[in-house]
Amino acid sequence: MESVILAHQIKLHKVILNGIASALSQIFKEKRYSDKVLEKVFKQNKQWGSRDRKFIAESVYDIVRHFRLLSHLAQSQNNYWFITSVYLVIKGYELPQWPEFKDLNKEFVLKEFEKAKTNFLLFNSYSNDMNEVCVKELGEEKWQQEAIAMNKQAPVVIRVNTLKTNLQKLKQNLLNDNIETSEINGLNNALVLNKRSNIFTNANFKEGCFELQDAGSQLIGNFVVAKEKDLVIDACAGAGGKSLQLSALMNNKGKIVSMDVAQWKLDELMKRAKRSGANNIETCLIENGNFPTKYKEKADVLLLDVPCSGIGVIKRNPDTKWKFNVEMFEKTKVLQREIINTYAGMLKPGGRLIYSTCSILPSENREQVNWFLEKNSNFTFSKEKTIFPSEGYDGFYMCELIKSN
Repeated sequence: MESVILAHQIKLHKVILNGIASALSQIFKEKRYSDKVLEKVFKQNKQWGSRDRKFIAESVYDIVRHFRLLSHLAQSQNNYWFITSVYLVIKGYELPQWPEFKDLNKEFVLKEFEKAKTNFLLFNSYSNDMNEVCVKELGEEKWQQEAIAMNKQAPVVIRVNTLKTNLQKLKQNLLNDNIETSEINGLNNALVLNKRSNIFTNANFKEGCFELQDAGSQLIGNFVVAKEKDLVIDACAGAGGKSLQLSALMNNKGKIVSMDVAQWKLDELMKRAKRSGANNIETCLIENGNFPTKYKEKADVLLLDVPCSGIGVIKRNPDTKWKFNVEMFEKTKVLQREIINTYAGMLKPGGRLIYSTCSILPSENREQVNWFLEKNSNFTFSKEKTIFPSEGYDGFYMCELIKSN
C-alpha cells in the first residue's frame, strides 16, 4: 500500500461501510471470491448509485489486497468494520464522529504504518507460504519486483470482437458514450480503459462488440495461431474467453470444441458465443477426467490452459493471496501433469499443443513441459513466452509443442 494520499471528498455513510464490512466477512469467513460477493451485495442493495458502488468495490479489493497489513494495524483478523476504518485512515479520509470510531487511534495507526514499511511481507501483504515458494522459484529480487507490481490495481482491458466491429469503430463508439480508451502496443484488437467504468451496461457490450479480457490472456490467443480450416480443441475452456477470441481470429471458420469439467461454465460460454456471433464453437463436457474417444487424434491445435496457482493474476484476483496453500499447490501440479499427459491424445500427428497457465512459477510452466517431453518422445519443443505482471498486465506462460507425424 502506498503512503497516505488525500482522498477524494466523499461523504461516508454507515450503510456503505456496513456493505464493505459485510463483503469482507463473506470473502474471508466464508472463503468466497470477491467478484461474486460484490455481485451479490450489489443485487441486495439496488438503491446504491454508481459512485457508491465504485467506492465499495475499489475499497473491498484494496482491503483484500492489503489484508495482512491492515489487520495488523487494526490488531484484529475479523473485526471487518474496524479494519475498514483503518483502511480509510491510511487513505486519508476524515472519519465522522461516530461511536464506532471512538477506539480508533489515528496517530497510532499512521505510526505503525510507517514502521511496517521495513517489513516486506507485512507491508506488501503476502503470506509466508506464498513468499517461500516464490522466492525459491524466482529468486528474492525477481519475486519482490513481481510482488510489488501485483499490488497495483489491474487495468480494465477489453478485446474488440472483430466478428462484429473493428478497433477504430469501437473506440469511437465508446468515446461517444464518454468512455475513453487507448490502444495497446503489440495487440491489434485490445483497448484499455483510461478510466474505470461499468462497461457491462454499455450498449456495445450488450451487442457483443467486445469482451473483457486482459492483455496477457489475449496474447495466448494470438500465440495459438489457429487457421481458418483448423479443428481447435480448447480443453480447459472455462467460461470461454479464449474460445471466443479464437473464433474471431479464425473468422468464424473451422471448428472450435470447447471442453470443461463444469457444465455451468459451458452453458455460460454458449451464452457469450451467441452474443458475440461466434458460430463455429461447440461445447463438450469432460467426465471422469477423460475426453470423448471420438476426438482421439483429431485436433489440429490443442489448447491446454490448465488449472494453476493463479499467482500471475493476483493483480486482478487478490483473493489468491489468501487462498494459496502449499498442499493445494502441489496437488494442482499433479493435476497439470495428468491433464497434459491425457489430453495430448486428442492431437493429430503434426498438430500443435499449446500449454498455458496464469502462473509465473517455473514448476507450473517449463518444468511441466520438460516432464511431458521426457515422457512423450513424439513431441518436440517449439517456442515459449512468459509475461510478468511487472510488464503492466497479468502474468501468463505459454508454450508450443509439436507432435511428430
